[in-house]
Amino acid sequence: MNILLLYPEFPDTFWSFKHALKFVSKKASLPPLGLITVSAMLPTEWRKKLVDLNVSKLTQKDIEWADIAFVSAMGVQKKSAKQIIARCKNAGLEVVAGGPLFTSEPEQFPEVDYLVLNEAELTLPLFLEDFAQGIAKKEYRSNGFPDVRTSPVPQWELLNMKKYASMALQFSRGCPYQCDFCNVTTLFGHKIRIKSSDQIIRELEAMYERGWRESIFFVDDNFIAHKSYLKKDLLPKLIEWQQSKKATTKFYTECSINIADDQELMDLMVKAGFNQVFIGIETPNHSALEACGKQHNTSRDMLANIKRIQRKGLEVQGGFIVGFDADTPSIFQQQIEFIQNSGIVTAMVGLLQALPGTKLYERMKTEGRLLSSSSGDNVDNTTNIVPKMDIETLRKGYRDMMNYLYSPKNYYRRIKTLLIEYKPPKSKSRFRPGQLVALFRSMVVLGVIGKERFHYWKMLIWTLFKQHQSLSLAITLSIYGHHFRKVCTLHLKTEEHPATSTV
Repeated sequence: MNILLLYPEFPDTFWSFKHALKFVSKKASLPPLGLITVSAMLPTEWRKKLVDLNVSKLTQKDIEWADIAFVSAMGVQKKSAKQIIARCKNAGLEVVAGGPLFTSEPEQFPEVDYLVLNEAELTLPLFLEDFAQGIAKKEYRSNGFPDVRTSPVPQWELLNMKKYASMALQFSRGCPYQCDFCNVTTLFGHKIRIKSSDQIIRELEAMYERGWRESIFFVDDNFIAHKSYLKKDLLPKLIEWQQSKKATTKFYTECSINIADDQELMDLMVKAGFNQVFIGIETPNHSALEACGKQHNTSRDMLANIKRIQRKGLEVQGGFIVGFDADTPSIFQQQIEFIQNSGIVTAMVGLLQALPGTKLYERMKTEGRLLSSSSGDNVDNTTNIVPKMDIETLRKGYRDMMNYLYSPKNYYRRIKTLLIEYKPPKSKSRFRPGQLVALFRSMVVLGVIGKERFHYWKMLIWTLFKQHQSLSLAITLSIYGHHFRKVCTLHLKTEEHPATSTV
C-alpha cells in the first residue's frame, strides 16, 4: 500500500521565520515531527512518501501514486489543511487526519474519511486493526495518555534534512500548570510523561548518522518539570554524547521561569549544549497572571530572573499576551518597558485568544463573549473573544506596541541589552559556511538595502569590539528582526473586520 504523508503549509507568521530562512537557504524552520513519528508506527511493508508543503509542492503525480493520505496539522495550518484535503477528495483519495488541529476541531472537517485523534500511540493501532479488516470507523478517540517510552524513533529518512534550519526531538508531553488560555493540558494532560535517556540518545544517533550537525529543538512544554531526572540522568548522558562525538550541536527548548532558581540545572543544560529557552512570561500584570492561573510567575522578580538565566548562557525568548480581563490601557506601556528592559529580543506578543477545550474557551462561551474559532496565529492582530477593554483601544494599543518593539531602533537596542547580560560558554568553534553566507547576505539586505542599516552597522561594530564571542547570535537576531518586521507589516493593518457572531 502506498501512503502519502501530507504536512500543510504554515502561513506567514511570527514562528514561520519565512523571511529569515532565505538568509540560510532553508525552506522551513522545523520538520513535521508528528508525521514522521506516525510513519514509524505504520506497517513496515507499506511504502511511504512525505510531502511537506513548506519545503516542496504537492504534485498530481504524488496523489495518483497514493492509495491513502495521512494529514497532520496544527491550528495555524487550518487553511492549507482544508485545501489539501479538498484536493485529495476531488481525486478520489481517502484521507486519514490527526494531530492538534483535528483533535481540537474535528467538526470542522466532515469530509475527512477517518479522524484518528488524541495521541497516536493509543488511537492509531485501533484504526489500523479495523482498517485491515475493512471495518474502520469515522472517528477514533482516547481518554487516556500513553507512555511515551513506547514511541518509536521517527523515520528521519523520509526528510530532506537540508531543507530545514533545525531538527526536533520530543522529550516529554504534558504540563503540570493550570493556565486557562493554554490547550496543552487539554491535548496532553497535566502529568508529565518523559522518554528515557536511552531513547533520546537513540534519536540523536539517528539524526547524527544522517549527517545532522545543526540545532535541535527539544519539543517540551516544560523541559525542567523533572529536575532530578535531568540532573542525574539525561543531562549527564547528553554531555557524554556530545563529548563522544566531539559535537557542537546546540539544543533549545521551552520551560517555566523557575529555571532561574536552579543554578546547577542551568549549568548542566549549558554544558550539554542548550543555549536558548522559550518562557511564557505572558504579562507583568500580576492580577492578570493570578486570574489566568499562572500564579507561578507572580511570586518572583521576573526581570531579575530573566537576566540570571541570560547570564548563565541561555538566551531567553518570551511569550506575552495583552487583552486579559484585568488589563487596562496602561498595559501596553508596561509590556514595552518590561520587554525592552529584559533584553528578550524574540518577544512573541499576541492578543488573547480562546482555544477550543481550554477553561478560557468555556468561560467565554458561557459568558456569551466567544466570537469565532481561533486563528491559531499568536500574533496576527486578532482575537476571537469580546474583551473587557474597548476593542478599538485594545487593537490600537497592540499595533502601537508591536510597531514600537519591532522598530529597528528599539529592536537593536534589545539585542545590545541581551548581549551585555548573555554569557555563553567559551568555544573554539568558528563560523560555519552557512553562517558565513548568512553574515554576508545580512550585510547586503540589512546593511545596504534595509532601512535599519544605521542600527545594523552600529550593533555589528559594537559587538565586534565588546562582545565578539556573541557575533553569530547578533547576526541571527538581526536576521530575525527582518522577518518580524515583515510579519508586523503584514498583520498590523489599520482597518480591521472583527467577527460579530457568537459561537
